[in-house]
Amino acid sequence: MKLLFVHQNFPGQFLHLAPEMQRLGHDVRAITDATNQHTSAVPLLRYTHKAQTVDPKATRLGRNFTMMSDRGVSVARFAQRMRAEGYVPDVIYGHSGWGETLFLKEVWPEAKLLVFAEFYYRGHGADTGFDAEFQSKGFDQVMIAQGRAAYMAQSLVHADRGVSPTEWQASTHPPLLRRQLEVIFDGVDCDRLTPNPDARFVLPDGRELKRGDEVLTFVNRNLEPYRGYHIFMRALPEVLAARPDAQVVIVGGDEVSYGQAPKGGGKWKDVILDEVKDRLDLTRVHFTGRVPYDRLVDLIHVSRVHAYLTYPFVLSWSMVETLAAGTLVIGSNTAPVAEVIQDGVNGRLIDFFDVPGWSAALTDALARAEAYLQMRETARALAREKYDLRSVCLPKQIELLTRLARS
Repeated sequence: MKLLFVHQNFPGQFLHLAPEMQRLGHDVRAITDATNQHTSAVPLLRYTHKAQTVDPKATRLGRNFTMMSDRGVSVARFAQRMRAEGYVPDVIYGHSGWGETLFLKEVWPEAKLLVFAEFYYRGHGADTGFDAEFQSKGFDQVMIAQGRAAYMAQSLVHADRGVSPTEWQASTHPPLLRRQLEVIFDGVDCDRLTPNPDARFVLPDGRELKRGDEVLTFVNRNLEPYRGYHIFMRALPEVLAARPDAQVVIVGGDEVSYGQAPKGGGKWKDVILDEVKDRLDLTRVHFTGRVPYDRLVDLIHVSRVHAYLTYPFVLSWSMVETLAAGTLVIGSNTAPVAEVIQDGVNGRLIDFFDVPGWSAALTDALARAEAYLQMRETARALAREKYDLRSVCLPKQIELLTRLARS
């Protein structure tokens, strides 16, 4: 089949699927933003998008739709040129999060359109108003969240099918749109994540950590409240006081992926660290920034305990990867995490805001590693059963694309 992927930061969620379809002999191409620095064996077709300044007072709740539909226009005009050159895909698979797929059915009405529907903004029951410390409450925020979802609804209405990676993320969509969705997780490579007793991780100061050391990890793309960075840091003083041999490794950048930047300026990493640093032994707290994936896998393998927190929002790959590696995960008892972790079976769940509870749980897990051995083994087995890339997720994704092409 002729398969066209669309993602402004390709490969994104198509990291494994696109090259696999290419390996199977299909004609695979990808449309991406010209500013995307990633390279790929899949032929990349780069569109140029110059974002226009949007006046919030003039557009009000339509501001988000204006921005996303503007990008959709840029992609559609690029697609028109492809059509004029004779290219017509059988299936288009694009992420709906930036408006890129909005008008592609108008360019290629004969193609099947599949959208990756990662999340649907809503006024209640998800991230909106979840954390009173950093989020405004009130009905205005509810309306703003609903307004943000307008382009996502349009993307799904014009698509033939949609994919969400988890049941909870699919459930954020209204019932009418939920019927459009199939739940297929992106997949993690359980073979690559097989526990490695010889793994080593070199800290920024040159010290080396190995399996068996008392290592506590926290990993996210960026360090910010949406991923519970503030709760984790506030729990650390008690943990380090109780465990004098513990080393804490914190992976993540200084940007804002979700939510807002600190109101007083600066970076979330520093704002929260300044709050607790006088109570921390900073020689045992190591900030690495972002790390290459190979180093991240080594870190997962030497970690004794991994803390993962998130607002009710999209689930991070890193959490499932850590479970697949057989490392103990202590996660926030929020809906996306509780879908994967059953407390006391394949990990632990702690109330997101319970700082003393986090301190106690992390301390105990560091102190009694053997007591959690069965949870770790169960976690790895369940990850392979439900989320393995090769045996579970890729076959489901390929079947869906094939079914769409033949329909």
